[in-house]
Amino acid sequence: MAEDNVIYVGNKGVMSYVLAVVTQFNQGTEEVEVKARGKSISRAVDVAEIVKNKFLDEVNIEEISTKTEELENDDGSESKVSAITIRMTAPQ
Repeated sequence: MAEDNVIYVGNKGVMSYVLAVVTQFNQGTEEVEVKARGKSISRAVDVAEIVKNKFLDEVNIEEISTKTEELENDDGSESKVSAITIRMTAPQ
């Protein structure tokens, strides 16, 4: 998957990410991944649901995968953080 088709969800408003996903599909992209970690996971789920239910009802949520990532803190210690990837596809 091209890195251009990945939307990383962070602290912006949900609609900013919804617009990014809708824009990708409107430009002809066939697959978009919405990724988030930690507290942003619920925002990523909201993004996928809003895109599917309010804007592009023909888009499919193909796969949802979760994992735990290890991140290094500023002090050198390791932290584990949950992550989610939601893969959405346009109809063929």
